Amino acid sequence: MADNSAIEWTDSTWNPVTGCTKITDGCVNCYAARLAERFRGVAGHPFENGFDITLKPHKLDQPIRWKRPRTIFVNSMSDLFHKQVPTGYIDQVFDVMEQADHHRYQVLTKRSSLMRNYLKRRYADHAAPDHIWLGVSVEHAGARSRIDHLRQAPAAVRFLSVEPLIGPTGPLDLSGIHWVIVGGESGPGCRPMEADWVREVRDECVRQGVAFFFKQWGGIRPKSGGRTLDDRIWSEMPRAA
Repeated sequence: MADNSAIEWTDSTWNPVTGCTKITDGCVNCYAARLAERFRGVAGHPFENGFDITLKPHKLDQPIRWKRPRTIFVNSMSDLFHKQVPTGYIDQVFDVMEQADHHRYQVLTKRSSLMRNYLKRRYADHAAPDHIWLGVSVEHAGARSRIDHLRQAPAAVRFLSVEPLIGPTGPLDLSGIHWVIVGGESGPGCRPMEADWVREVRDECVRQGVAFFFKQWGGIRPKSGGRTLDDRIWSEMPRAA
């Protein structure tokens, strides 16, 4: 787990699972895969297995031992709802989040239908606790079906990570959504993000009363272009928070 995360919209990260596989064009330049693969084969390193799916049960109780309340991004180096992660292990992660409820958790996935189905089973007669935020990635208009899956999930706080934004999203129905994050791609081979794509999402959030957070313009380095949009820093958080 990393304290004092450099990610603007969270405080810390917790990785009871690492590794993933690429499933959409939003994954092409995955920063996590690039970082992990640098250490493949280095004996004893946390990423000795590169970006292969790796369960880390010794990290499950970290939020319980972390006494100061904070906002925690869950699995910044993986996707909790990857098909190779056993349902029983996902149960253990949610058990910890429910037990250590002095924190706020942000769970983000591209495997939106699997998350929806899991949440419907776990929270069959009520919504997930409001300190567990559930979100999906939406990199362009072709990924909007994930928003529908998220809306169908029994969650108290739902959010979208529109990052990397690599194409226009088109009209967005944000009913039932509480927060939208937008960011451009960074790192080698990063694809440029057009300002009008960002404004389109921002304007939908303003029109529909949804909190909007602009993370970065992107570039070779994440902070290269800053995070000012039309002379303003947008750092809104969900009202449900």
